[in-house]
Amino acid sequence: MLKTWKKPLRILMAATMLSGVLAACSNDSTSQKKPSDSNEFYSAPFENGKYVEPVTISTVFPITSSLKFKNGENIENNVHTKWAHDTLGIDIKYLWTVSEQNNAYQTKLRLMLTSGQKMPDIISFRGSQTLISDLIESGQFVDAGELFDKYASDTYKKAMAEDPNVWNPYIRDGKRMAIPILENAYNNDPVMYIREDWLKKLNLKAPTTLDELETVMDAFVNQDPDENGKKDTVALSVGFKNNLNTWMAESGWIFGMFGAMPNQWNKAADGSLAYGSIQPEMKPALEKMKEWMQKGYIDKEAGLYDEPKAAEAFTAGKSGIIVGPYWMTGWPIPDLQQNVPGAEYKAYPLPAGPDGKMGRHGTPISTGAVLINKDMEHKDAFFVYQNYLFDHWANPDSTTFVHGFAKGYDYDIGPDGEVYKEQQSDKIPGGWIDAIRYSLTFDGAIIPNLMMNTLADLANGKEPTTQYEKNLADRIPEQIKAAKIVIDQKDIVMPQMFTGVPTKTQVARGDMLTKLEKEVLNKIIYGQAPIEEFDTFAEQYMTSGGREITEEVNAWYDTIK
Repeated sequence: MLKTWKKPLRILMAATMLSGVLAACSNDSTSQKKPSDSNEFYSAPFENGKYVEPVTISTVFPITSSLKFKNGENIENNVHTKWAHDTLGIDIKYLWTVSEQNNAYQTKLRLMLTSGQKMPDIISFRGSQTLISDLIESGQFVDAGELFDKYASDTYKKAMAEDPNVWNPYIRDGKRMAIPILENAYNNDPVMYIREDWLKKLNLKAPTTLDELETVMDAFVNQDPDENGKKDTVALSVGFKNNLNTWMAESGWIFGMFGAMPNQWNKAADGSLAYGSIQPEMKPALEKMKEWMQKGYIDKEAGLYDEPKAAEAFTAGKSGIIVGPYWMTGWPIPDLQQNVPGAEYKAYPLPAGPDGKMGRHGTPISTGAVLINKDMEHKDAFFVYQNYLFDHWANPDSTTFVHGFAKGYDYDIGPDGEVYKEQQSDKIPGGWIDAIRYSLTFDGAIIPNLMMNTLADLANGKEPTTQYEKNLADRIPEQIKAAKIVIDQKDIVMPQMFTGVPTKTQVARGDMLTKLEKEVLNKIIYGQAPIEEFDTFAEQYMTSGGREITEEVNAWYDTIK
């Protein structure tokens, strides 16, 4: 589960006139026609920031376990659908909804596709690139990039331009066939959390190099930092049941110290893409993990642990170091102080390897997309909706979405003007409800780099002046400091370079190759196979389909360079 810790914002429920809520451009993005200038820009009469007569957007929607309702509402009729109608003159019609268990949303979309059912006006989807590709190839959806250029506001365009590569998975014959759903940049990039009280107790300093890290780890294992008279602590919480390079309690940064990054496609010195897990830089990192396993620095069961399970030793007070995202300060690290009164932790930068190298995985700033039906009557309506959210929700001002999406849902106001948010859920009638999750793109609108850069600025001492800064300044200090570390080390990111649909050979041989990779690398880490086995594995990987996959991945890369 990937958690995103966000502070809620606010809405004024009245429909307000917003100059420039929809900005248009032809071939020149600086040549704009504002909504108030001409109704002929729209598919229906439009005045004062909304359609004169409501227009309809039809869609489908996954009901996730985190989606909550109150006041007798449901996804078809709630505070969000009322806002869209009152503020924008848009009625949202759901053809169907389904619980997102066992990939039911994906399954039902595929059933619609294979049975030839009429598709809704828009489909928003996070997940399988294969399904999105199949929807695109069905021929039922329009060139979304062309519409984006015409209808998207300046704010929306600038957000998308922060990383133009987000379009890459959806480009077909030079056309952008789906609009990426943007996420927060750096949101899952890792930092190192260390038991600060253990460092103090053992008179140690936080490590900045591999040698210093090993000094700390040795002390955490052998000098009884929890003072219970037993040798029952481990130095580093890692879990690689799923992958070596994962989202919490991960070990990708260990490989980064040697210039490697497993489980993803990296850019090679010659500019081509190469699969990280079979590169020679992996070998010294695997040897190092083997050494740490033998010395008891990491748990003997690490290969059986998924991410939450691996984190349990840290939150139980039995591990001294864990690596993961900045938001771990909100979950699960607070469990440490509940389980071990007086325990202290602190976020630190990732250390450098023997040659000064550092590396960490990055966070994709898009994990899904919106497809627009070629038969949609009011194609501009999606942009009227999304422009408003980018212009006012993504970076709220002091009059719109100040405390959250809707009073009585994700915030409330007390009798003396105090603001109740998620932490005071018991003071909000019916409890705290994250109503922005009802929105067509699941999170309203996100400007990728805004949140983490703002948190870093606040950590550097900037006084919050904008409404957005004031909202973020309310976060716990440890989270703000961890975000600054993420930004300070942003130059060490090793991004996943292949974002296309799984290739033909990946589909045919991928599961077998993944199984082979896990088996061999785990055996090396556990000392059940010599390091020389890596070379045999790398060769076997290439001869068992890896060579064809490499050619296919690079053929895709050539099309989007």
